[in-house]
Formats: sequence, C-alpha cells, structure tokens
Amino acid sequence: MPAMPGSSVSRRGPAASPPQVSVFPSPQELGSALAQLVAQREAQSGPVGRFSLGLSGGSLVRILAQELPAAAASPARWLLAFVDERRVPLEDPESNYGAYKVAAGGGQVRARDSSSALRSTKANLVDTCGEELTIEMLTDWGAGRDPCVVEDGFFGNCYVTCDSLFQSQLLSKIALPEDQIVVINPLLPVEEAAADYATKLKKAFQGEDMPVFDLLILGVGPDGHTCSLFPDHPLLQEREKIVAAISDSPKPPPERITLTLPVLNAARSVVFVATGGSKAAVIKRILEGDEENPLPAALVQPHTGKLYWFLDEPAAKELTIPFEKHSIL
Repeated sequence: MPAMPGSSVSRRGPAASPPQVSVFPSPQELGSALAQLVAQREAQSGPVGRFSLGLSGGSLVRILAQELPAAAASPARWLLAFVDERRVPLEDPESNYGAYKVAAGGGQVRARDSSSALRSTKANLVDTCGEELTIEMLTDWGAGRDPCVVEDGFFGNCYVTCDSLFQSQLLSKIALPEDQIVVINPLLPVEEAAADYATKLKKAFQGEDMPVFDLLILGVGPDGHTCSLFPDHPLLQEREKIVAAISDSPKPPPERITLTLPVLNAARSVVFVATGGSKAAVIKRILEGDEENPLPAALVQPHTGKLYWFLDEPAAKELTIPFEKHSIL
C-alpha cells in the first residue's frame, strides 16, 4: 500500500502522532487498501507471533466481508475481538458477532418502536446498509406486535431488509477457529457481561496489564461516537476498566458493552473508516476541530501507535487539511 503522509490537526496530545489521512474514490478502493493494511500489520506480528485484531460493526461488516478474506495470510494466528457489542442474542441482526457470521444474500436490521428511537434507527440503517440505503422489504415483527409503519422516513416496529447487506460469511471465509474469537455472553446482565468480556480479554492477553491490539478497525457515527462511546457520556472518563457496560445508549439497543479509551489508545495501530456524505461534517470536526469537549472519536489518540483515517471522497468533502488522495484499482 502506498505510504500515506500524515496531516496536521490543531489538537493532539503531546505523546500522540498526527493521523495519516487517505481518501479514496469509492468504498471499493478503500476496502482494498484496508485489506492491505490488515495484511501489513499481520506480517509485522512475525511469522510465529499472534495477530490481534479488534473489529467494529455497522457498515464495516460489508467492507470487510468483501475484502478481508484475501488479506488473511495465517488466520490460525489471529485473535479476533469486537470493540463493542450489543447485549442481544448472538444470532440477532444487531449483534456484531452475528453480523460477521450471517450468510450471504442479505440480513435484517431491527427498527425499534419508540418515537425517540426512530430517528436513531434511521442513522443506524445508514451506518449498517451504507450511504446508498436500498430498502427491499419492510415486514411486521410478527403476530401480536404492532404493525410496521413508516413515519417521516423513519421506521417503527419493522424488520428492514437491506439490499446486498452482507456479501459473505466473513468468519467462515477466513477459517478462524471459534476459540480465537472473543465473544460476549448476552445471557448475563449487562454489567456482568462487560466484566465477563474483560476477563476473557485478560486471559487472551496474558502477561499484559492492558490489552494491546495489533490493529483496531473503528467506525464513527454522525454524532462522533465510536465503539459505544457516545458524546458527553460518563464512560468517556473511564480510566480503570478495560470493558465498560452501557445501559442508556442513545442509539438502540440501549444495553451494550464497549472497550474503553485506555484500551483504544494502547493499540499499536488504529484505523478509522468512514464513508458517505452524512459523515463529512463530523469528520471535519474530529480532524480539524479544537473543541473544549472533543467528540469521542477525537479522543482516540494512540499513545505510541499509529492512527489512520480511511475515507471515501464524500466523507472527506469538507476537509481543508492536507491528505493523500489516491486510487489503487
């Protein structure tokens, strides 16, 4: 992958390096470059060393399902974890683990029924299905439930099927052993689920006081959230726990677990991936802003690791800082 010179931002911590920002003509070129970055970081872990990878969900599922299988040189050495997870059954459409396991041919995204959640749900659909959201089918939740309705462009009490949402079964495509995937136990109450996930991570990263991932692949929401760390939420101040529970997520479902900022900032490499014009304004705030209360994604500044931003052209359209614009196709 071509070298990507860093760009300057106005607010960085003293120990943090500036991010390296790359802009691609389309999500396809971005996905290819992302797969190359994964392959590079895997190679740097050595011929016999373990490669630890943390994944987000949302629109990243589609990108990674298309591109990541070809980049996995030695999946038997991989340790895979999720940077956040919803406390829902693993087979639920909103489970990040479930999303990476789902079969080709589409998947369902559940739209919640409270009026405050309808607008969040629309953003969730764009995050998951991509900027060019195509709705194939709206169906009711089932017998005894309220009927599916569309209100001012938002969906309530519906299952929404996205066109070509998932392109492949990523986890089976890369033949990753199940015991090398760190998965939430959704049967536990959310606080216990977070503690259990932290215990699993500490076991997987034996000998490390803080889990140090080789690579974290993160998304960013239109509000600047990343993982399940939301603007102005108390979890942004968490410094002791490596995994925290959230029971009042402003984006449904409300109960989630998330890696905390100390873990994100301990990683050897972090790459943010953002596509679509709906992200342009918040990307500008994160990369060019100097805010008293920075957005969660702006607080991800690896102490000694490298920070990348991979954007498509619509997501980068408001940036004025220098960045490398290129195509690899």
